[in-house]
Amino acid sequence: MQSVRKRRGNDTHTTTQHSTPGGLKENVPQKKTQHFHSDLWFCLTLQNWILDFGRPIVMIILPLEWFPLNMPSAGDYFHMAYNVITPFLMLKLIERSPRALSRSAVYLCIITFVMGASIHLVGDSINHRLILSGYQLHLSVRENPIIKDLKPASLIDSFELLYYYDEQLGHLMWYIPFFIILFIYFTGCFTKAKEQRIPVSGWLLLGPSALYYWYLVTEGQITELFLLTSLAMVAMVIYQQRKGLTPDSNGLFLLCSFCVTALLVVLWVVYLWNDPVLRNKYPGLIYVPEPWSYYTLHVKKNG
Repeated sequence: MQSVRKRRGNDTHTTTQHSTPGGLKENVPQKKTQHFHSDLWFCLTLQNWILDFGRPIVMIILPLEWFPLNMPSAGDYFHMAYNVITPFLMLKLIERSPRALSRSAVYLCIITFVMGASIHLVGDSINHRLILSGYQLHLSVRENPIIKDLKPASLIDSFELLYYYDEQLGHLMWYIPFFIILFIYFTGCFTKAKEQRIPVSGWLLLGPSALYYWYLVTEGQITELFLLTSLAMVAMVIYQQRKGLTPDSNGLFLLCSFCVTALLVVLWVVYLWNDPVLRNKYPGLIYVPEPWSYYTLHVKKNG
């Protein structure tokens, strides 16, 4: 009888992982080194390149006759798929965290992410049709030839509202929760195990992942958000090191991706530092031109 009681007592102490209906874990102490999530990182990188970066490209390549201007384009369908697949993969990433993470924060971020990306879907769809009609991305809304002479003039205010939903509100509601989720995940990527290394699969994914984040930061105009997230990650590393913890392979991969992204952003800014037209469009304290503005100004114009 005593041995039975001991086994039961041990069971109550060793069972510390509880599954929730949403798949997230509660009260899960980190007991062993986590394997590198090569499948999830690969899927995230691949779908980011195809469904997000490739979205405007497929709209340019495919014949306009296939997608009339009053119907969704191929890029719109790419965006719809992105809005479903990305939050799903982010939730799967959070599920694999060896630490207990805030379910409420994760769910709120996912909901806001989907809402912001959906707002951007509508605004970006209309914006693409304006480009086909002669809209120039390197100019402001009121300076565009196809808009500045509209009558009545109040129509210009409507297009500026569309630009606000597309390029500002949509981006903020899309990217802020995206980076918050990555940071929440990063906080769980620490272990007492020494000599943590990124595997070969991680090094192969590092370049494409960092290059996509560069596109996200520059085209989304979220340099400040990216810098704040990067600084928060560095601060977390310093804090955890004082407790004898170091980033595991997944944390190192995310941290290195952000470091390479920062380098690429700096090189991009230096390359376009003396461009007068882009300087006029981006007059703020932080000058980071959008790649598609560069495309319409220098590539498409000379093509």
